[in-house]
Amino acid sequence: MSFFQTESPSRDGEFSTFADSDRIGPSRKSQDGPNVFIVDGDRTTRESLSALMESEGWRPQTFTSGEEFFACSVELEPGCLILDVVLSGLSGLELQKLAASRCPHIPTIFLSADGDIPTTVEAMKAGAVEFLTKPFRESELRCAVREALERSRRSVARRVEKQAIQRCYASLSPRQQQVMALVSSGLLNKQVGDELGISEITVKAHRGQVMQKMQADSLADLVKMSAKLGLSRRTEPTMPRDHTDRAVYRNGQFSGSYAFVA
Repeated sequence: MSFFQTESPSRDGEFSTFADSDRIGPSRKSQDGPNVFIVDGDRTTRESLSALMESEGWRPQTFTSGEEFFACSVELEPGCLILDVVLSGLSGLELQKLAASRCPHIPTIFLSADGDIPTTVEAMKAGAVEFLTKPFRESELRCAVREALERSRRSVARRVEKQAIQRCYASLSPRQQQVMALVSSGLLNKQVGDELGISEITVKAHRGQVMQKMQADSLADLVKMSAKLGLSRRTEPTMPRDHTDRAVYRNGQFSGSYAFVA
């Protein structure tokens, strides 16, 4: 029997359970749908959750423990993690924390047979989308998964965009990276030249290359990219500068007043 509750009440007004064999069959769309990772030590629970996810067009992957989950490769694509609080080996809360650091684009949904308040609070503070106590309605889980997948889509989109910006940024020369930081901070070409000890004409040339390599249509676009990269102007006094890039970029570090903040 399933641990789900039906959406319509039985004659006595209570929600009843039903057999997994009564479920809708797997959807063909599930092969192309977002990933739903299911971690639960109970085989019946894994099978029931997997059938429900497939019926929604999602792509379930089941695991018996956190260690087994981390043995698989989690790609940078939308997905969510459904897990029980009590697991063999890593606990559900431990798994949630590790998943947040290793695959932060994968939100977590907790299931528990007896969700005590301290555990629920800890899970939600750590970013869980929902904490459901068994038995629960299928609609509750569906709603939670939809919300988690939407969060994941937004997170993946941000990460993909940032990675594209980082690739463009990496194509800049050290001097161009400095010019980008200075221009994005609001300095005029002449002020940038004064800061770097180069002519205004040279600044304009670097600035044009920066705009082209960063694929920025406007200064506003460049400023937004700088913010996403974390480019920041340091407040400490600048180091002595000369007219070569070597004087301001050594061993992967800027020695001037502008740096990349990870």
